[in-house]
Amino acid sequence: MTTTPRTWNAGETVTDTMLNTEIRDQFNSIFAAWTSYTPTWTASTTNPALGNGTLIGRYLKVGRTVTCHINLITGSTTTYGSGIYSFSLPFTSANAGCTYIGHAHLLAGTRWLGQIVISPNATVGGPYFPTNPTTVNAGGLSGTAPVALAAGHQLRMTFTYETAT
Repeated sequence: MTTTPRTWNAGETVTDTMLNTEIRDQFNSIFAAWTSYTPTWTASTTNPALGNGTLIGRYLKVGRTVTCHINLITGSTTTYGSGIYSFSLPFTSANAGCTYIGHAHLLAGTRWLGQIVISPNATVGGPYFPTNPTTVNAGGLSGTAPVALAAGHQLRMTFTYETAT
C-alpha cells in the first residue's frame, strides 16, 4: 500500500485521519504479510499444463521494489509442453537498462542451482540452469533440460526487482 507521501500546506489542520494515512498505514504496509498471487507458467513453443500440480506465488512490494517467491511442484497429471519456460511476475519490471537476477533451485532427483532472469520492462521471468552436471553454461529450463521433469519435482525461485510503477 505504500503510496506517494502527501504534500502538506502551511496552516493546514492535521487530523488523526491524515496521520493514520500518512504514517500508520504506510508503516503497516511495509511490515504486512506477503500478498499471494497465481503466476502463469508458459513455454516458448507449447505451454505446459499444471494438472494436479501446485503453482503459487507471493510477494512484498515496498515502493517500487518487489521481493517475490514462486514455487512449482509438478503432479502426476502435469504435462510439460515444449520450449523454454517463463513465469509471470506480479508487476512489470522497470525499464532501467538492467537485467535482474534471482535465485532458482530445481529439486529433481538432485538439487540444481540456477538463476531467474528478469529483463527490463518484462512481465515474465525465466529460470536458467547448467545445461549438464559438468558445465557452468546455463540454458533455459524446459521439460527436458537440464533433466526430464516428472511428478514431485519442485522449482523454487526467489528474486527482487524494481517495478515500472
